[in-house]
Amino acid sequence: MIRNKLISFEMTLRNFLFLGLFILSISCQNRSRTEQQYQQIVEEGYNLAIPNKDVQAVLILFGGYPERASDIKREFDIMDKAMNRGVAILYSNFNQKIWLSENEIEALALQMEQALKRHQLPTSNVYIGGFSSGGNVALLLGNHLAANNENERNANGVFLIDSPVDLVALYQNAERNVKRDFSVVAMEESKWLLQKFGSSLGSPETSLEVYEKHSVVTLQTSNISNLSQLKNVKLRLYTEPDSSWWKENRQADFEQTNAYQIQKLYELLKLRGFENTEYIPSQLKGYRANGDRHPHSWSIVNQDDLLDWILRS
Repeated sequence: MIRNKLISFEMTLRNFLFLGLFILSISCQNRSRTEQQYQQIVEEGYNLAIPNKDVQAVLILFGGYPERASDIKREFDIMDKAMNRGVAILYSNFNQKIWLSENEIEALALQMEQALKRHQLPTSNVYIGGFSSGGNVALLLGNHLAANNENERNANGVFLIDSPVDLVALYQNAERNVKRDFSVVAMEESKWLLQKFGSSLGSPETSLEVYEKHSVVTLQTSNISNLSQLKNVKLRLYTEPDSSWWKENRQADFEQTNAYQIQKLYELLKLRGFENTEYIPSQLKGYRANGDRHPHSWSIVNQDDLLDWILRS
């Protein structure tokens, strides 16, 4: 009796172990297949994710201040979806820039062009986007490429995600934050901005033309000269106009937010005939990768809809 029970127990244990090994084997095979769907390449200036099938488009991403490629991957988990749909992604390490000099724009354009050629990626369907200051970089770079369309150096579409597009407004809002002295985070950032702008661009009151030269838009003067070449390029302006969050956490009015500046930029572009421009506000979608609620986040973008837009002819 006892012997029969032992034999039965041993058979049950063997079956359990066999089943466990079988499940583990299938899991490893599936994981291996997933890993083989694309290749990742790490370079000094960027990281690349390339699907192991025909590449339909290339998406170039710029992070906010001071995000690098690894930060973009963490905050904007779009890689698997993009690989499944044949979209290669170049995650740029270029950061810590709210505006660009002509030399910086040209150097960045050359780097992007060389990266596409080196890794034999198509240049006929390239999209550029960025979060926060990275959105400014994306728009300024896209405008430069459109103005100097040599050797297929162009972008089919450009998008920003809650970017500080108006440097004059950014300077003035920083002054308000310092006077208000409500949020430690806002205070530290605003003091830094005033110091950086003051030493590099001066004050908008005395150097408005300098701000117009470097800013994506200067709403005070309705200046969009740095976007003039993008009139026939597909543009998307993503933002999260959660005024209640900003009021509660920063004591900031809606007019002080990136969302307000972006909305006004959209209205100005449509007035100037930018027919391919979309304004896309989200509703309570802003969350950081760590779970923190924040309207200034990559997560306000609907990834599937973005890929549809990229792949739509």
